[in-house]
Amino acid sequence: MEALGSLGCEYHIEPQRPARSLRWSRVKPEPCPCSVPPEVWAAGEQELLLLLEPEEFLQGVFQLTQVSPAPQAQEMQQPECPGVARAQVAVGWPEVEEALVLLQLWANLDVLLVASWQELSQHVCAFTKALAQRPFKQFQESGTFSFCTAGRWVAGERVTRDGTGLRGAWWRQIRQFNRVSPAVADAVVTAFPSPRLLQQAYSACGTDQERLALLADLPVKVEEGARPRRVGPDLSRRICLFLTSTNPDLLLDLRS
Repeated sequence: MEALGSLGCEYHIEPQRPARSLRWSRVKPEPCPCSVPPEVWAAGEQELLLLLEPEEFLQGVFQLTQVSPAPQAQEMQQPECPGVARAQVAVGWPEVEEALVLLQLWANLDVLLVASWQELSQHVCAFTKALAQRPFKQFQESGTFSFCTAGRWVAGERVTRDGTGLRGAWWRQIRQFNRVSPAVADAVVTAFPSPRLLQQAYSACGTDQERLALLADLPVKVEEGARPRRVGPDLSRRICLFLTSTNPDLLLDLRS
């Protein structure tokens, strides 16, 4: 209760069914944020947290895994008779995992196993905070992105039917690799104006080492008086693997 009070939440202790349960209700903030319509805050919460003792939970797991493959929410309620909860049942971890999956898939129930009251308190506080922020986040996610409504980057590089813009799209693709400057991307695109031309060059190479180093010695344009630069073996290897590898789990950037 002290933890909830520290969050600025009001709580009431009153008899309800099922026993040892928590329910949430939201109070519209005053003043209400002008960016969120009042009806968003008016939506009620249906979440219920039910606390079960270990014996009660194991008894419910035993009944759930023995009776029905499609449980309903009420099947994991507390037993009416305390003696039933204390009965010895043979339940192993595989049965517990099966029950957790059934409850989540068929009854839309999430089960959290906690080892202490402190852990339970942390979960309740985190869940309460998430519920309090839900209306604003849902309204925020339902709207459009104000920073991406106009401008040249809205739909990427514009490509016409005659192929105009393909070179720019290829240049942007090279720029998406880590640690690639515009000058380096210019060097690659100047030597190979399209990915198809680069793939053809890879096919003409006789060995894997030759393919990996194909772009390494391409000169990069630098300012007058600056030291000459090259694309380098690292980026050459990454671009080669990007265009030739068939492994979807391959890590291109060894530094990431």
